Amino acid sequence: MYHFFVQQDQIGETTVRIAGTDVNHIKNVLRMGPREEVLLSNGVDKDYLCEILSISSDEVIAKIIEIREGGTELPVEIYLFQGLPKSDKMELIIQKAVELGVFKIIPVETKRAVVKLDKKKEESKIKRWTAVSESAAKQSKRLLIPEVTGVKTLREAFEFAKEFDILLLPFEHAEGMVHTREIVSRINPGMKVGIFIGPEGGFEDGEVELGESYGAHTITLGKRILRTETAGLFVLSVLGFQLESV
Repeated sequence: MYHFFVQQDQIGETTVRIAGTDVNHIKNVLRMGPREEVLLSNGVDKDYLCEILSISSDEVIAKIIEIREGGTELPVEIYLFQGLPKSDKMELIIQKAVELGVFKIIPVETKRAVVKLDKKKEESKIKRWTAVSESAAKQSKRLLIPEVTGVKTLREAFEFAKEFDILLLPFEHAEGMVHTREIVSRINPGMKVGIFIGPEGGFEDGEVELGESYGAHTITLGKRILRTETAGLFVLSVLGFQLESV
């Protein structure tokens, strides 16, 4: 079943109005028609199972069949603070992180990051990354589209997350898995969790110390060294497995 996002003001008591670029996609790409079903999300807390009633050049009208609440989101808000990686790795990270339930993604400048974005490049990248997040949210039937924010410095990122319940900082010189399991076991529904991932070269010792000064827990992800595009997804998978509701 195809999945689209709508604004709250497009949702009526018995029908939903689809507008914008999704109309062309439904009409000319998917070639859908009346009586076919679609899943619509308000981007906050509800899914609407709908049946298409009519399609015109600028709107699709669908009848609400069933309203579903809170079915696909994790019971925690997970923020991924991702050190800027090279090439198109960020797109892969965003796509898979959204599939795994991330709440928000914050690109972060670090000392070992090769990529440096000026304002014009950053705006272009954020636009592209937002589109990747929306596409992944549709594919994975998310209730919301995780935001990809503007780039922050590492200090700004830690300052942003200082009131979170738990901050996790994977680091190759951290204590063993017993310590990691103990920290992860503290995470419960309703919490805000920050995951800080370094770029290809990892975090410098001074950056790790900065994180610890903000209360971040350094953890190991096992005996193997994971790539930057793997590490955050590993943590998200672990948290999803632990916290996913039945």
